[in-house]
Amino acid sequence: MASRLFQSIVLQMKDTVDRTIGIVDASGAVVACTDLPRIGEMREEAITELGFAGEIVRFGGYTYHTTGDRASRLEYAVFVQGEDELARSICSLVAVSINNIKTLYDEKHDKATFVKNIILDNILPGDIYIKSRELHFGNDVPRVVFLVRQQAPADVAAIDVVNGMFPDKQKDFVLHISETDIVVVKEVKAGSEIKDLVKLAGSIEETLLSELSVKCLIGIGSVSSQMKDIAKSFKEATTAIEVGAVFDTEKNIISFENLGIGRLIYQLPITLCEMFLSEVFRKGSIDSLDQETLFTIQKFFENNLNVSETSRKLFVHRNTLVYRLEKIKKLTGLDLREFDHAIVFKVALMVRKYLASREEGTR
Repeated sequence: MASRLFQSIVLQMKDTVDRTIGIVDASGAVVACTDLPRIGEMREEAITELGFAGEIVRFGGYTYHTTGDRASRLEYAVFVQGEDELARSICSLVAVSINNIKTLYDEKHDKATFVKNIILDNILPGDIYIKSRELHFGNDVPRVVFLVRQQAPADVAAIDVVNGMFPDKQKDFVLHISETDIVVVKEVKAGSEIKDLVKLAGSIEETLLSELSVKCLIGIGSVSSQMKDIAKSFKEATTAIEVGAVFDTEKNIISFENLGIGRLIYQLPITLCEMFLSEVFRKGSIDSLDQETLFTIQKFFENNLNVSETSRKLFVHRNTLVYRLEKIKKLTGLDLREFDHAIVFKVALMVRKYLASREEGTR
């Protein structure tokens, strides 16, 4: 495929430049040339000279120039008839053109770039299936997206550390999305459980912390059964981090499937949330609750509305807890010992937390 592309380019230059122009590969074989009979010729000596002399040499009546950067291994070299300065200039220009076109070609046909284009919605859904077949991608293989978000300060070496954890580059893809965000698209077994995905995310978190002292949040999307659905899994992983930052601040690994009611609240309009709070609580009643009372409420919910168990965990007498619950009822009009009231109060606290996070975000 690359040979046909190169041949097309040099033939277009044939009428402009009155000299033989060609391209050799790393073995010294001529893969493209304006003089068609020369295609297939071997020029090993020129490749050897390039290996010793660097990016440009004059040899056997031709000027040779490597493509790519100096640090990378030699893949191709351009040659132009003549050893004069004009040949050198033409050779350099052709090498730049070939290098740029090859970069675009490689990006177009690179699997990692293809995956990145899918998750960032840079490719039409109808083209995904066609492109996946061109790149020999399994279209119906289950995959899941992990979004690894570094907490400040971010480390540029994080991408290399995460990359090293996923050696199978044909099945798993590690992509740099932004300064802080790394995406892992992982092929998984059918029927993989969320606990297995959380365990893998935990390994990523621990590795970054131990090797780079980098703290991170990791969002896990749902398992996608088709290639086109990894974009949805990526959005879910992003949502998991955003919702978790509001409702599960103590967690560093958040799965979209475990977001619960927080996911619903996060999608509600601000005006609807404010209306709900004004209907549930008497004016100013929620703000009158001190930190000790809010902590008591939290523990009461954690212990499934069990008065005896909660009082034991709080190291207070049962009657003291009952008194606090009565005080809450008097202030808010909600008796947390009643299941329906407890649900309303729990949701209201989450809505309040969500509104507070939105206010902070707009400052």
